[in-house]
Amino acid sequence: MIHLIIAPIVLPAVVAAFLVLVLRHDLASQRIVSAAATLALLAITVWLYVSASDSAPTPYLLGDWRAPFGIVLVLDRLAATMLLLTAVLAVAVLIYAMAGWDRAGRHFHPLFQFQLMGLNGAFLTGDVFNLFVFFEIMLIASYGLMLHGGGAQRLRAGFHYVAINLIGSTLFLFAVGLIYAVTGTLNMADLAIKVAQIAPGDEAILRVGALLLLLVFALKAALVPLQWWLPSAYAAAPGPVAALFMMMTKVGAYSIVRVYILVFGVDAGAVADLASPWVIPAALATLALGAVGVLASPTLLGLVCFSIIWSMGSLLLAFGLFDQSGLSAGLYYLLHSTLSGAALFLLADLVSARRGSAADRLTPTPLLPHANLFAGLFFVAAIAITGMPPLSGFLGKLLILDATWRNPLAVASWVMLLATSLLVIIGFARAGSTLFWKVADRPAESVAPASSIALPVAVIAGLLGATVLLSVFAGPITRELATTAQQTLDIKAYVRAVNPAATALSRSEPR
Repeated sequence: MIHLIIAPIVLPAVVAAFLVLVLRHDLASQRIVSAAATLALLAITVWLYVSASDSAPTPYLLGDWRAPFGIVLVLDRLAATMLLLTAVLAVAVLIYAMAGWDRAGRHFHPLFQFQLMGLNGAFLTGDVFNLFVFFEIMLIASYGLMLHGGGAQRLRAGFHYVAINLIGSTLFLFAVGLIYAVTGTLNMADLAIKVAQIAPGDEAILRVGALLLLLVFALKAALVPLQWWLPSAYAAAPGPVAALFMMMTKVGAYSIVRVYILVFGVDAGAVADLASPWVIPAALATLALGAVGVLASPTLLGLVCFSIIWSMGSLLLAFGLFDQSGLSAGLYYLLHSTLSGAALFLLADLVSARRGSAADRLTPTPLLPHANLFAGLFFVAAIAITGMPPLSGFLGKLLILDATWRNPLAVASWVMLLATSLLVIIGFARAGSTLFWKVADRPAESVAPASSIALPVAVIAGLLGATVLLSVFAGPITRELATTAQQTLDIKAYVRAVNPAATALSRSEPR
């Protein structure tokens, strides 16, 4: 059963190739195969999560080449959590897309599966170079998904998105080359040993490589000042694609946690705690910019995009502590923000399609069909994303505030998080009142038939229902995530599992 560790990568890869080669002209068959594969992926990730919960990190050595000489995948609680969240979101997005949106082009389902392959590979890999490889698979699929359906605005934003990610990929390669040049390895478990033993003359090169890597991850996570690409790219992307892209920014945050705890953590010698001075200040700036963007946005999609930037600031504020309380709080908030953000993107897509020429602009229109239903969903989604009680966003913010209490930047963190929360609440209240309370005095435009909204509404309601479950079961969930954080910080256990032959590990016990 250990071979199931590679299944989240192999399954979508094989299915994507099959869809392209055999079923590219048969949308109905593509839907059946893609849905079956995604549901199977969900079942596999549930099994992997249960397995990871009861054991130490489990390596999977491709070709049975022992680390650090071969390609290695590593399943631990953190990777399993991210895999399960990706599969849950994938099922929701696929159901929404199959309500009719996937007819916009022939290749949505293969690209969707390749995107899942890249995401899952990034979470499972135990090697920095293969992290780059899975980043590229993920990004190449995202280029196609973003342009799916065409349109001048989407094409223009797509070119910008491709350009910035090509720059990020180039910097990633430079960083990988510099790190390999001075350590002779890119296996994370091996790096955890060798980085602390680096020769004094090589410290500067290693530091440059590590900071370049941090820059790339910050770009993926949309941290200030590298956040500017997200609003235009995500606002131009189709609704289901933007919802799936919620995991793209989380890959950046995950990579910061994984690499800068395991490799450049507290006992990494001359480059110890390399990311700590940068992440929290950048997160505070991200909070401020995201909140101002929410308040000033003239469009619904722009408001949602800036709320995602704001939520990434909240998430990295917790992760930037690099301790157990910060990691567990951040993981809870990560679950919440992914589900609520995806629900908002899908709802924005649904509402914009029924507002005629006004689309997603925050201007009054004639009363929408099913306005009360949309208003209710928007109200719940706004409560969730802004962090108002009683939903999981409120509990997530409380956990983050508690985790930052002992940090030197505690006062700034509390003031910024609470003040920006107020701005975000005002921004969502303004948007909701404009969309659903103010009615323009002009004839209503034609809209899609009522029957077409049943499945999309069910998906949105399901995602919002998941945030309710996060609140109801907050106790056991936070205990699970605390254990996950504890294991993530246990560097010795990770290295022993991946590279049992290592004898030079000289690290203190995890904090």
